[in-house]
Amino acid sequence: MGGAMAEGLIKGDYIKNEDICISDPSRISRDKFADMGITATPSNQLAAQGADVVCVVVKPWLVEQVLKGIREVMDYDKQILVVVAAGVKSESIKELMAKDGGKLIPTFLVIPNIAIAQLASMTFIAPAIAVEQQHTDVVKDLFDAMGKSIITDEQHLGAGTTLASCGIAYAMRYIRAASEGGVELGFKADEAKQIVMQTMKGAVTLLEATGLHPEAAIDLVTTPGGVTIKGLNEMEHAGFTSSVIRGLKAGAK
Repeated sequence: MGGAMAEGLIKGDYIKNEDICISDPSRISRDKFADMGITATPSNQLAAQGADVVCVVVKPWLVEQVLKGIREVMDYDKQILVVVAAGVKSESIKELMAKDGGKLIPTFLVIPNIAIAQLASMTFIAPAIAVEQQHTDVVKDLFDAMGKSIITDEQHLGAGTTLASCGIAYAMRYIRAASEGGVELGFKADEAKQIVMQTMKGAVTLLEATGLHPEAAIDLVTTPGGVTIKGLNEMEHAGFTSSVIRGLKAGAK
């Protein structure tokens, strides 16, 4: 996710490339991003020092190690901390980051999805610690430049993760299944994939443009005794809707 987010920042126009600094232990990754016009360093402290917004985008089990490593170089009066790691709780961050006297840094828990690399993420933002409205505005503007974002609470981050971050994989699984069906119907694999992707894009565009409920849009193409209703009913007999809901609920556990 860190690499995808870096690509989104580079492709977007919210921050100039010369103002972006990433840290990565991999020389290959650093060279890749340096070639794209941003600063890349192996040091988390150097990347965090002086930044307006510090984004910690690592696997959940690495969050503690990274935060302990950058805590002493961070300016709690001027910087904002964004933690992108599923399942990490604000209480654990507060314990790690609290300085003498109980001083806290404004902190957000954020869950984007991998489409952030293409400026098309659905991102959930939860103000978590010592946050004021001005901090929220900065973070929301940052992620809105890489897709769309919703301000939510920490309690709903798990649901947001399965619906959007995991959800992009669920959508791709449908594309794969429909593409395989297209091959069985006689199309070449690449043709079938393009047909399904354009159909998905058209469905999203229609819903966005009209504001219709999906079921109302379905009614527009469903005629009594027609092939569409036969196909829909066959999918429902196989448990299509219930399978999707069960998958989402399982992902939220």
